[in-house]
Amino acid sequence: MNLAQTLLRSPVVGALTSPHGVDRYLELVNPMWVVNDVRARIVDIKRETRAGEPVATITLEPSAAWRGHEAGQYVQVGVEVDGARRTRAFSVSSPESKPGDLITLTMRANPDGIVSKHLVTRAQVGDVVNLSQAEGVFTLPNPLPNQLLFISGGSGITPVMSMLRTLLRRGYGGTVTFLHYAQSPDHQIYADELAELPPNVHVHLVYPEAGSGAFYCTDELARILPGYADVDAWACGPAGLIELVQETFDENPRLRVEYFKTSTLRPVDGAEGRTRFDRSGEEGENSGATLLEQAEALGLRPEYGCRMGICFSCTSVKKEGVVRNVVTGVESDQPDEEIQICVSAPLGDCVVDL
Repeated sequence: MNLAQTLLRSPVVGALTSPHGVDRYLELVNPMWVVNDVRARIVDIKRETRAGEPVATITLEPSAAWRGHEAGQYVQVGVEVDGARRTRAFSVSSPESKPGDLITLTMRANPDGIVSKHLVTRAQVGDVVNLSQAEGVFTLPNPLPNQLLFISGGSGITPVMSMLRTLLRRGYGGTVTFLHYAQSPDHQIYADELAELPPNVHVHLVYPEAGSGAFYCTDELARILPGYADVDAWACGPAGLIELVQETFDENPRLRVEYFKTSTLRPVDGAEGRTRFDRSGEEGENSGATLLEQAEALGLRPEYGCRMGICFSCTSVKKEGVVRNVVTGVESDQPDEEIQICVSAPLGDCVVDL
């Protein structure tokens, strides 16, 4: 098996299967037979309803390329919905893992979230999803300090639970102060598990909308944990909560934060020329928008996932022209090069193999 994987990862096989790569051909036979990319099979789904909103914990069995994760990291999950691949980032909620371990993701069905709604309400045991390697630096240090502070809000609890579960599995003997904000007790996930944590984990659950406490403020944190400024802290949750926590710590390097921002991709100013999609024969004025958006405006339906340059689902070959990555600002002018059309905008005449 190792010899086969070595051969399949070789430059010769890569060249023969360009531009899509060997995994695109292997997955036609079995979606878990990938050597470079990661896939994961759903082996269990536990669904529940919290405050009228569907919630699910999904257990995944990653393929052989999975390298494991550190507690607090997240993954990009890609699913096929209505004929297109959609990708969304989710924190891993299970303890730290190694290759071959199962992992879990816990999520609400966001009314505007295509991926979360699909996974929570429509996914079935046996389905295979696309998975990135674990990402993120919102992780535990080594060695561990004797005292830790966790602050989370809403779904920001999931990476914190990964950390707590990891600490408990390691037999951590220090003190953990855990402050979590949710809309109400009915919105609280992991309620039973939080109620059974050992005495060295001090849990403070706050539900402002239910009248059981005010929203986060520095004075309240000081009451819960005097001397908090000298404690290593992790905060994850909505941007508003994280900004308040950052004000409290005032650039104190002991604070680590994690929250996801929505990326806004702006058209390139001063774009000119024409954009041609070679295989389809479609062509139009270069609007300065990304190649994905220009293709869709012409009625094409290229494959894509995250639309943010993360998942590489939209990789295509640029045959001619200069493009700019609208996220990083980097320009590419080489012919016959692979680009991500979701974040690449042409500056002038451009030809893409689509």
